[in-house]
Amino acid sequence: MCGIVGAIAQRNVTPILLEGLRRLEYRGYDSAGLAVLDAEGHLQRARAMGKVIELENLLDAEPLQGHIGIAHTRWATHGKPAERNAHPHQSGSIAVVHNGIIENHAPLRQRLQSLGYQFSSDTDTEVIAHLLHHHLQQGQDILQALRATLAELHGAYALGIIHEAEPDTLYCARMGSPLVIGEGSEEHYLASDPLAMLQVTDRFRYLEEGDYARMGINHCQIWDRQHQPADRPVQRYEHAAHSLDKGEYRHYMLKEMFEQPQAVADTLAGTLADDHVLTAVLGPEAETRLADIRHIHIVACGTSYHAGLVARYWIEEMAGIPCQVEVASEYRYRTVVVPDNSLLICISQSGETADTLAALRHARQLGYLGTLAICNVAGSSLVREADWRLLTHAGPEIGVASTKAFTTQLTALLWLTTALLQVRGCDQPQVAGNVSALRRLPTLIEQVLGLEPQIVQLAERFANKHHALFLGRGSHYPIAMEGALKLKEISYIHAEAYAAGELKHGPLALVDEDMPVVSVAPSDSLLEKLLSNLEEVRARGGQLITFACETTEQRSDANHTIINLPWVEDCISPLVYTLPLQLLSYHVALVKGTDVDKPRNLAKSVTVE
Repeated sequence: MCGIVGAIAQRNVTPILLEGLRRLEYRGYDSAGLAVLDAEGHLQRARAMGKVIELENLLDAEPLQGHIGIAHTRWATHGKPAERNAHPHQSGSIAVVHNGIIENHAPLRQRLQSLGYQFSSDTDTEVIAHLLHHHLQQGQDILQALRATLAELHGAYALGIIHEAEPDTLYCARMGSPLVIGEGSEEHYLASDPLAMLQVTDRFRYLEEGDYARMGINHCQIWDRQHQPADRPVQRYEHAAHSLDKGEYRHYMLKEMFEQPQAVADTLAGTLADDHVLTAVLGPEAETRLADIRHIHIVACGTSYHAGLVARYWIEEMAGIPCQVEVASEYRYRTVVVPDNSLLICISQSGETADTLAALRHARQLGYLGTLAICNVAGSSLVREADWRLLTHAGPEIGVASTKAFTTQLTALLWLTTALLQVRGCDQPQVAGNVSALRRLPTLIEQVLGLEPQIVQLAERFANKHHALFLGRGSHYPIAMEGALKLKEISYIHAEAYAAGELKHGPLALVDEDMPVVSVAPSDSLLEKLLSNLEEVRARGGQLITFACETTEQRSDANHTIINLPWVEDCISPLVYTLPLQLLSYHVALVKGTDVDKPRNLAKSVTVE
């Protein structure tokens, strides 16, 4: 969602702030702005609608320089996209940037208006600036004013604050929205994502819930929510060596799809032995604790939710453990029955997804045996707050439409299923078979990505389409869901996914000669059932596109295009069959001329509810 950067140094920080904003463009935003304290200590601000380049053009015409500043990219929550709603927001000599949502902004606004404050925006953030100013007017210093302000805020926030009265101090706070402090040589930085500051540092302090801090050139003081000094150790960002540019690729999404063989290999590194998995990667007591699990609940959002749905098939079929999968935003608002010895698994690419984090925190009161985070960011809130963690090692994923994060999540979930099977002593040949299949996975992914030329041709057929249907059965039904999500995300074609057996219960009414129907058809126990369902589409003039195993006897004809994939073991089939659907969505988006990496209205990391 929104992005925050800040810096204090002995040099002009405007270039640092702008580069930080550029690196956060993948998150999705509608405006950008920055504020600095100039050489005389006066607050100067610039804001622009649209992309960061518009802000850069504004600053080229009217440069702003200062050794301390804050900057922001905004994704609208309160107030439509407009320059007056762009951050930073100002009250007198104070400037504030904010990620998150202040739930009690309306009564706070009314109170502040009664005190004579004039609001120039429709945002909840301006309330924070005026509250700080109000408390300062009561004779408090900035730290006291910040504490008093935070005590009045309900909701989620990550804040960056500068004030003319302290031109050598940068303030920040976080609750429910990520924020890190970067360490440099006689410099400190602030960011909502470490990626924003990798041009100047790879050393970060990760703030905990309720933390607030003040920074100077040579000092950093952090307090926890009880106002006690807090030691947040400096950690080196492990993905710092990964390139953040597109290299030879046209888009980040394409680059990240072709990084999947290595990402999967990195996720599996150190986790496999010859014929079993190494459960010690979960911790020294993993064998005992895994053996105690009798039920599993999985919570996630979006693409991560689809990964959880695939895992349910694996966990119940192979390990024989009941598994329930829920959208995180729904889970936390219903009465959940937690059977004895239940494990909660939270899946998130960023580890900062607001609903998934809230579900984890809600679960602490529900009596789970333990919680496990499956995540791509080692220092994220989700990883830090869960009992166990299983990292996916996908590296930075910039494209909003997730690709390598999804396949590495599936890889981690299949590894976990195999670990559960192993500790229960149920089926050692299945364990060994899974390990063997996982080892083959990077090579298979590379092979399937080689189908791109065929899919480029196929994508042309979607040029004038407005709707599409995706079908799958068994563990490939969630893969069809993921394929439909990818297509709608980046090409803006309305796409739905159905379990193929449900066609006759409604979706067949949509089928005509103008409706592409995409199916995934591996050679498994449900293949014959699926083929019968596809005949129902053919009989109604539908245009069939099927990704099928090379061992099937299906052949393409005028109304049915078949693209063959190599035979793979059932356990890794969902991973392999998601790849052509990623490629299809990408190339259809190219045909449609959309912004592949930054689709409209969407954000990479959804840090508000």
